[in-house]
Amino acid sequence: MFTILIIEDDASICRNMQLILEMEGFHVLHATDGNSGIAVLRDIHPDLILCDIMMTDMDGYSVLETLKNNELMAEIPFIFVTAMGDRADIRKGMSAGADDYLTKPFTSEELIAAVTGRLRRVGIFRHQGLKASFQKEYDILMNVTSLREREVLSLVGSGANSMEIAQRLGISIKTVNIHRKHLMDKLGADNAAMLARWSIVAESMRECSHTHLP
Repeated sequence: MFTILIIEDDASICRNMQLILEMEGFHVLHATDGNSGIAVLRDIHPDLILCDIMMTDMDGYSVLETLKNNELMAEIPFIFVTAMGDRADIRKGMSAGADDYLTKPFTSEELIAAVTGRLRRVGIFRHQGLKASFQKEYDILMNVTSLREREVLSLVGSGANSMEIAQRLGISIKTVNIHRKHLMDKLGADNAAMLARWSIVAESMRECSHTHLP
């Protein structure tokens, strides 16, 4: 199970994000400010961090700088979650070393897309060279899913939402959601976290073999 740390001083926003992520199968930890978040990270290394920028005592930039200066924490994927949505703010956040930038207010689908997209990318990196470990899962993908379903799975894992997938593939949003439902049924994926894992498997196999799924 993927573990996500939320660092957010707005209790309502934090609860909403936690509920959305937990409903999608993620294990969620939370901290109410930057200092508390750093304290959590001394004991637990999550798979991903969602962090607000404007916080008292220690803001999000300071949290990220602390992580980047720590060899053990520097590689944890980091997403800023903030109401500061101007282009200059986004450039500043990305220049500071954030992996992504999610602007408030956002939908549950946008949150899940940002999280699964980033986890997929780091998952591919971690699992490169482990083709044998995924052979069983790869065989399942090849035997039970169609080409179009695998295309949808790849785009889901990249962080695309239903509207973006529909536009990319030239199909309706309703059709995208039907494909997603079929994928979850066929792969026994009860939530977005499990579907993201299958996407990681598929892309890891592609990276290892240097070929595309047929």
